[in-house]
Amino acid sequence: MSVDLWVWLVTGAAVLGLVIFDFYAHVRTPHAPTFKESAIWSAVYIGLAVVFGVGLGAVWGWGHGTEYFTGYVTEKALSVDNLFIFLIIMTKFAVPREYQQKVLLVGVAIALVLRTVFILVGAAAIEQWSWVFYIFGAYLVYTGINLAREKHEPGEVDHASERKDGLTVRLLKRVLPTVDEYHGDRLTTRIDGKRFITPMLLVMAAIGSTDVIFALDSIPAIYGITQEPYIVFTANAFALLGLRQLYFLLGGLLERLVYLSQGLAFILGFIGVKLVLHAMHTNELSFINGGEHFEWAPEIPTVVSLLVILGTLTVATIASLIKTRRDGRDAEVATVSEDTTPVAKES
Repeated sequence: MSVDLWVWLVTGAAVLGLVIFDFYAHVRTPHAPTFKESAIWSAVYIGLAVVFGVGLGAVWGWGHGTEYFTGYVTEKALSVDNLFIFLIIMTKFAVPREYQQKVLLVGVAIALVLRTVFILVGAAAIEQWSWVFYIFGAYLVYTGINLAREKHEPGEVDHASERKDGLTVRLLKRVLPTVDEYHGDRLTTRIDGKRFITPMLLVMAAIGSTDVIFALDSIPAIYGITQEPYIVFTANAFALLGLRQLYFLLGGLLERLVYLSQGLAFILGFIGVKLVLHAMHTNELSFINGGEHFEWAPEIPTVVSLLVILGTLTVATIASLIKTRRDGRDAEVATVSEDTTPVAKES
């Protein structure tokens, strides 16, 4: 798949244009978006992603089109899990709802820049060393195991204020004078002639630092689906665009997706194994199999990957909703039982 420079430039300009549009159309004037507004714009951005994927498939072939849609679904799913972390961070910093859009858009912009850098580095590494797939695969399996151990408890957000500040926030507080109260959506404020940073800047720094970790997971994952940098970039970009609207659309549903981490862990492990198999299929390391390819190592088709990813997400979502609904009913029954238990009279 050969992509001309002008296509890259036009695509980059279009993505930047959508971010700027998002700022001036929705974020510049602080407000808490309604469910209807979030639903409409989420549908718009998903529609744009689908139209782009259809166009890509029509121009470059449906093999590449399938790779794009598989990568898009994977990155979108990982982004939903990231939203839960964003929810915890903004709850910890008590960000007013009308200012949360700005925080999220800045987070999306930082993520786009970081992922673009990682995509270029990853593409250069793959071009130079085929054995890098061993590293990507092992890292994804390791990440999947750690993610499987995580649990998003329904009450986790309620205890967000008890979480310790991250390294970036602690350094900022140590180096720069800060205030505890928000001053609108400003990043800094002047009090008695002295400049202070507000919690708005701190929460943006916290989300920006977590974006680095998220990029380390997502870029190897999508390179396990396609080795085309243009598809990797566009799948990531369209998955991130509309993330702000998705945050407000999902709302309390984020806390109910208790098995999402386990589902994503399985997906990352699956892609990690796929990468290792691909590395074995193209093996050139002299100390592994004498530098010869593993002829028996299968290449997992992209269509199979797409079905596995969609199936896993479906099962994880349904199982999460069933569990939280059952827990809710059990809690109601326990409450009713306590209220109706007769109190023993004193003789």
